[in-house]
Amino acid sequence: MSAATIKKYLALDEDSSPDPEREPIEFLRQYITSGLPRSLLAYFSATTTPKQRSVLPVIRNRRLKYTSTRPPELEFAEASTTWPLLYDGQQQGRRGQREGEDEKSWAQTGFLEGSTKHVGNLGKLLGEYEEEREAERIRDLRRQKAEEFVPEEESDSEDEDDEMEDVQDTQPVDENDAKATFERVIRERFIYGLLDGIDYDKADWNEEFDDDMDRDAEDRWFEDDE
Repeated sequence: MSAATIKKYLALDEDSSPDPEREPIEFLRQYITSGLPRSLLAYFSATTTPKQRSVLPVIRNRRLKYTSTRPPELEFAEASTTWPLLYDGQQQGRRGQREGEDEKSWAQTGFLEGSTKHVGNLGKLLGEYEEEREAERIRDLRRQKAEEFVPEEESDSEDEDDEMEDVQDTQPVDENDAKATFERVIRERFIYGLLDGIDYDKADWNEEFDDDMDRDAEDRWFEDDE
């Protein structure tokens, strides 16, 4: 797949502008709704980032429409374990715990064709391994987030700020509010290309999401977000 192939498909001159290789976003702005198949549009998945593509209204609208289909990866159950640092509530049924239960179940039903000898200890051990792997993943995420933090210059108010943070940390969190806020944050970050580890192609290159779109409703949604 190449820029020349895309131009050929659209019957464009070789020196036409914008060029899909040098100006991919401008090219998409002009031709994304021109009937390019997904196999060719996938070229831009490798040459642009989800965040860069979010400047295009048609991309944002497609992503918004995709979120309305309630895909599992953006639902609370999966999203809260995939992006745990974005959730302020308590983690319930963390991914490591669920996978640990799966490992225990496999040991009890599938290991050695149902043999019960040592199965209990094996299931417990596998479950603990899964939970520890998940805990280590979250620790790594927090460590990376801490490393990305750039401290400001020290000031006399630093101690007061620390005290305020301690007070905020002790405030009870309403789980329903935390869940609703988290789900909105996930939708917004997806629409603007800020989520890592998720497939944007299924939304960005799906022209079916252009059909029967409620433009006024979408405009209101984006205005509320500002």
